[in-house]
Amino acid sequence: MTLKLFVRLLLVVAFAATSLTSLSVCAGERRPNIIFFLVDDLGWRDLGCYGSPFYETPHIDQFAQESVRFTQAYAACHVCSPTRASILTGKYPARLALTDWLPGRKDFPFQKLQNAEIHQQLALEEVTIAESLKANGYRTAHIGKWHLGEGPFGPLQQGFDIQVPHWNKGWPKAGYHAPLKMDNLTNRDGDYLTDRLTDEAERFIESSKDEPFFLYLAHFAVHDPIQGRNDLVAKYQRKLEEMNRTDTELNKSDSTPFVLEGNPDDPQPLSRKELDLRVTLPAWSEYKVLAERTVKIKQQQDNIQFAAMVESVDESLRRLRSKLKALNLENDTIIILFSDNGGMSAANFGNPERFVNANSLDTAYSTSNLPLRGAKGWLYEGGIRVPLIVNWPQKGQRGRVCETPVISTDMYPTILDMAGIDLAPQQHIDGVSLAPLVSGPAEIDCDAIECDVNRREAIFWHFPHYSNHGMQSPGGAIRVGDYKLLEYFENETVQLFNLRTDISEQNDVSEAEPDKTAELRGKLHAWRQAVSAKMMPVNPDYVDGLPERN
Repeated sequence: MTLKLFVRLLLVVAFAATSLTSLSVCAGERRPNIIFFLVDDLGWRDLGCYGSPFYETPHIDQFAQESVRFTQAYAACHVCSPTRASILTGKYPARLALTDWLPGRKDFPFQKLQNAEIHQQLALEEVTIAESLKANGYRTAHIGKWHLGEGPFGPLQQGFDIQVPHWNKGWPKAGYHAPLKMDNLTNRDGDYLTDRLTDEAERFIESSKDEPFFLYLAHFAVHDPIQGRNDLVAKYQRKLEEMNRTDTELNKSDSTPFVLEGNPDDPQPLSRKELDLRVTLPAWSEYKVLAERTVKIKQQQDNIQFAAMVESVDESLRRLRSKLKALNLENDTIIILFSDNGGMSAANFGNPERFVNANSLDTAYSTSNLPLRGAKGWLYEGGIRVPLIVNWPQKGQRGRVCETPVISTDMYPTILDMAGIDLAPQQHIDGVSLAPLVSGPAEIDCDAIECDVNRREAIFWHFPHYSNHGMQSPGGAIRVGDYKLLEYFENETVQLFNLRTDISEQNDVSEAEPDKTAELRGKLHAWRQAVSAKMMPVNPDYVDGLPERN
């Protein structure tokens, strides 16, 4: 037995001992059920309760009115696998050396730096939230997307009793429409993947009604391929046509279909004025990686396929809550709704030679994150700020909006705290419990509630890779109070924004506030050293410029 596996065994035994102690103190009292409802690529503005002008999410909106809705919640990364690892472990991706989606983007000659090496799975010695809950008497199920390791590194090896489907990659094997072609997930003609996963979730709830359960429902939606359920696609087609007939502006102030984003780390980065001029020129009319390392970012929520996907997720939550009510479990079940990164407003250019036909834009660009800048794959707010809604029956506030900055590493201690289980700071070292924010008095602002979240000095991000969704340099970020600093790794450029006054990150104040810039940069560097964050080596095969598309 390796030392790491021995340590892991000791931690599991410690959790079990805590369980026995807790059960003896609270004999006869059942722990709350927990549903973690994770949506893939759901942008901050993709729900009605967060301001979507087009997508309809009436059930999630009602859910928010009965819950605490966070407006400054963050994913630990702007792509999926690292955030999912942070949820399950309570640790920053940099500490886990799992900082990119799996298996990760390959290196290209145009990169000045080589991507940092990453682990290809979540390490088995980590004690996941599923393992700690299982040690405390929970029945556990992982339904949906895993994307944290193949083969013997799946959910069944990380504390889950049940896994559906048996498919560990980060995307649907054959899309959202049957035949789904995934083991352990039967389907018939006409079945839709989001609905089928909800069927399985309902079945698990039914079979677990007499014992505490942890359901980790990780939908593949709304990740591409962008394929809505046919009846909902037809609904949004009619809605879009009606809006066009009445000359109603779909997004009002969001009237520009696409804007350009460049690389702020270039020796002479393009200004917003220069970018806005270029997007009107013929040389920038196509949808690909464009000249001067620029790409287009979608500015309107008008994709009917994507709208249908969002509403199918809304229906999924409605069905789960109806099932809980039918089983008389609604007052005994905590529900947390979250997303793993921001919305895909920039197309996936993992292959930098990809060209998107102007007639097929809805297959490549999902949504708009406005007023946030950027998208999935970016360190701007559009890539990392996400929806978070927490419902804690009988103990949590109803209809509360909390503006306190929180992050995905906080999910682990929050769940333990709400379940009445002793926290395990040696495991969820980078997370703090949000329970006081959820249960605190409604008349008191979240920032005034006494809890560890408000004593946390900073929130950090580290992405030592080139993104599939833009041509910006790799980099990291730190948020302290209202300030957010981004640092890029090619030329060590920094940007500093005050999010209180500039949520769209258009006014870089790094030169105007040099002391604040130096302070945050120093904290970011110290943190990277403390977590042994991997940095990027120089690319010895670097060739300036992108290859020409054939």
